[in-house]
Amino acid sequence: MAVDVSTEIIIQCPRDRVAAFAGDPANAPQWYRNIRSVAWQTEPPVRVGSRMDFVARFLGRTLVYTYEVVEQIPGERLVMRTAEGPFPMETTYTWEWVDAGRTRMTLRNRGEPVGFSRLAAPVMSMAMRRANMADLRALRTLMERR
Repeated sequence: MAVDVSTEIIIQCPRDRVAAFAGDPANAPQWYRNIRSVAWQTEPPVRVGSRMDFVARFLGRTLVYTYEVVEQIPGERLVMRTAEGPFPMETTYTWEWVDAGRTRMTLRNRGEPVGFSRLAAPVMSMAMRRANMADLRALRTLMERR
């Protein structure tokens, strides 16, 4: 069973500021509750081909994986993929201008779990949706205080 979870939030902040902050993987530990660290394999800034090592905790497990940026439209869209571990995944961020200084950010995670993770896909989807929404709320709070 595939996992495809999409969440979105409106942030009272201009699109370019939200995209610049959220689109920089080095900032992920500041707003993703489950991400412990990010280490660049390639030189910043983020661009197609950039690779970063992430360490995260999810559903009681420590996950170590490398994301590669596969698509980037500055200020609009960022797509990263990992093929490692029990849950190969693609993460997509999109940022849309709403109106005078407001941004709609969408966070989408999709992938095809393998092995035992495949059996847990429905539980993973629900947990991922809750975690993603909490992360987007944390990002909104952070951005609106800046």
